[in-house]
Amino acid sequence: MAKITAAEVNKLRKATGAGMMDCKKALVEADGDFDQAIELLRKKGQKVAAKRADRESSEGAAIANVNSDNSKGVIISLNCETDFVAKNDDFIKLANDFAELALNYSTKEELLAADYNGITVEDKLTEQTGVIGEKIEIGAFRTLEAPFVGSYIHAGNKIAVLTGLSKNVDGAEEAAKNVSMQAAAMNPVALNEEGVDQATIDKEIEIAKDTLREEGKPENMLDKIAQGKIQRFFKDNTLVHQAYIKDNKQSIAQYVKSVDSELEVVAFERVALG
Repeated sequence: MAKITAAEVNKLRKATGAGMMDCKKALVEADGDFDQAIELLRKKGQKVAAKRADRESSEGAAIANVNSDNSKGVIISLNCETDFVAKNDDFIKLANDFAELALNYSTKEELLAADYNGITVEDKLTEQTGVIGEKIEIGAFRTLEAPFVGSYIHAGNKIAVLTGLSKNVDGAEEAAKNVSMQAAAMNPVALNEEGVDQATIDKEIEIAKDTLREEGKPENMLDKIAQGKIQRFFKDNTLVHQAYIKDNKQSIAQYVKSVDSELEVVAFERVALG
């Protein structure tokens, strides 16, 4: 039997993130073979993953990342089972690593198949499931491309937002961040009224009509009044029409035009956990 040194155990711990005792046990079982010990830890991860496949993973870290020329952004969420794990520095670092890597891909499937330090992202997730003892997976995967893309991550990594602007102008970075903060705080249902699906509109009109009936309004007036209420719904719930939270005297559309008269918000993506 090979003698297992503390240096070898520490090397395996740094490579996998596994606990010292798990690393020592794997090295003993592998008779000192480093690669085989890593494989044993991955197999442990597969067993844990299989046992916890049905568990809910609603905690985690939502990370937004933007490329160097601000033309593309990505949001990924690295999901886990408990807030305790979600706040772990190593877990957050892994989420940020995956978000950086995700800028090179268009789909979650491509990211899962991508190389991460010699193994696929999917295999790394399995490995870390064994290390941490919780279900860990990539949840959300969103991308956004625009002439200028900015981002915002809310404290605690629970909400991440990307905002696309129509031009790259002076002040675009601050404007995109401010609009992203707006979307994080106010959770708009769409960019503008054109983005609200018809089912949502129909539901809001029916709710408005039911309320008006309870108030005793005549039936022949319901359609006209309900249309007014749906316009109010658009104002409150679509990003560009919402009152700007830092200055409620102007809408988001008016705010970005105060930065540049031709500037517009063209898209946004929002991911929230918990």
